[in-house]
Amino acid sequence: MIRVVLPAHLKTLVNVRSEVQLEVDGVASQRSVVDALESRYPVLLGTIRDPTTKRRRPFVRFFACEEDISHDDPEAPLPAAVVSGDEPFFVIGAMAGG
Repeated sequence: MIRVVLPAHLKTLVNVRSEVQLEVDGVASQRSVVDALESRYPVLLGTIRDPTTKRRRPFVRFFACEEDISHDDPEAPLPAAVVSGDEPFFVIGAMAGG
């Protein structure tokens, strides 16, 4: 079971108050986690990644085990602590400006 922590605005969209727990088919990766999220919560289609290219949106970041994995290969396996449910997979809305 993968634990996913969403930013507040996405929690509001999917009507949850805390983390989401997902079953992921095959290897747990950034791509398979987002696939499972979009499958369970279709309202998220297009919010985390481009629906055509499947690339992460520029102001969205992924964290696992306190590390930014946003620029890692989306097919790379997630850390064992995330796969086991000991650590969550974070979807973070980045900020820019000055």
